Amino acid sequence: MLEDMRLFATIVEQTSLNKAAERLNLSQPALSRRLARLEAELEVDLFRRIGKRLELTAAGQVTYEFALELRRFHASYLKKLNAYKSSEAHIATIGASLTTLQTTLPGLITAMTEKHPNLEIKAITGKSHEIAELVKDRKVDFGIVASSAIADLAITSLPLFDDHLMLVLPRTHIILERTHLEMTDLNGLPMILFAPGTWYRTLTDEILKKYNLKPDVRMEIDSFEAIIRLLSACRAGTLLPKSYLREQILIDNDLFVVRIKELEETKRTTSLIHGDPAWLAPSTRYLIEETAAYFERGSSRRKES
Repeated sequence: MLEDMRLFATIVEQTSLNKAAERLNLSQPALSRRLARLEAELEVDLFRRIGKRLELTAAGQVTYEFALELRRFHASYLKKLNAYKSSEAHIATIGASLTTLQTTLPGLITAMTEKHPNLEIKAITGKSHEIAELVKDRKVDFGIVASSAIADLAITSLPLFDDHLMLVLPRTHIILERTHLEMTDLNGLPMILFAPGTWYRTLTDEILKKYNLKPDVRMEIDSFEAIIRLLSACRAGTLLPKSYLREQILIDNDLFVVRIKELEETKRTTSLIHGDPAWLAPSTRYLIEETAAYFERGSSRRKES
């Protein structure tokens, strides 16, 4: 009954069998058979079929209200049951974008595994909306995305830190002979940029378009590390998120960061997202709290410096 009510509620909420089948990872014919079997067992019609559109009958409305109550009851039960489970996680699966994977996760994973030697962390990459779906479908424990909020009532967003772009150049670059650089200096500047398709590259393109700038783009690469290593050899600059630019990276690659006011205004909030707290195991809630504390400490250190 619980599974039948879950399928029925999904059909109602998705407003079509096709959308519901896709969400439930079932074929449309299989979902139709499950619905027909449920109606046969209940001996009522749950929907009126108007062309391809489904409209709830009065019996269907009562059944949907029951399905919602059953969902809430089941979530409450799981929440109480989780209280008896261990708060020590052995495996954590985190969803993150490719840029987040390179900028944010290395330090977090190092800190987590140092504190919890038995913890195994897995990461799944994707765009922000894809990570949100993984969170909703409970395929990841939580996600870290470059967004201040996800427009979905089933997802909770917890802001972690603000990020912005910074101009990075080899210390020997001739342009650094000037005492002051402005946005217009990016026009025609040889640059290596991250490959298209991420929030970071989108932000880069937006700022270049806003100021009508056309740098000389020599390469587009989907690895921050590769970009960093190639800057001196190509005598090129790049725009990188502040969160990636650790002091040791700059020292090891003989690079210099140029502060430009307009770039510092390209703020982007990175947030942790998770699903219904009732579905979170105590170990997951603990890791979420640990993650928030880790970034809060990092933010405090940056303000002090």
